[in-house]
Amino acid sequence: MEAAYAQPIHNVLKSFGSDPTDGLSDGQVSSLRQKHGKNSPTPIWELILEQFKDQLVLILLGSAAVSLDWPSLNKKRAGILTILILNAVVGVSQESSAEKAIAALQEYSANEANVIRNGGHVSRVKAEELVPGDIISIHVGDRIPADCRLVAIESNNFAVDQAILTGESESGQGRHHRRQ
Repeated sequence: MEAAYAQPIHNVLKSFGSDPTDGLSDGQVSSLRQKHGKNSPTPIWELILEQFKDQLVLILLGSAAVSLDWPSLNKKRAGILTILILNAVVGVSQESSAEKAIAALQEYSANEANVIRNGGHVSRVKAEELVPGDIISIHVGDRIPADCRLVAIESNNFAVDQAILTGESESGQGRHHRRQ
């Protein structure tokens, strides 16, 4: 689901087939894991392939392939291929840096989560085993195990320490907007 953070909660739950009190079934978890993969860093080969999925890059690759038939275009073909390779190197470098930054932040995040699955049973699972649509239960002092959407807040005094994300030395007040 694109932009789940901007969608009404009932649409997000419906999209993943999740229920806020029962969670997901084992079958749904298996299906979602197969569809979305593990909640872990992207392999380098996938990052490289991702750089060649852009339409402009595909057009340039096609141009380079067509120019193989014309020896007079060797310099242009070399230029096109150089640009494509540099584009891929820069893209992979940026993605890799982002993955490393996320990995550094994970030192501060939870390695495990209390997840509600199979008719409301709460069990402890590794954060990498979470799938989109999982309902996690967070209590006072818990670290949030993954990027997630809040379904319900059962507290009169809800606060999140965002200092690690903002780089501030002291945590600031986050704002809570109630959406339906």
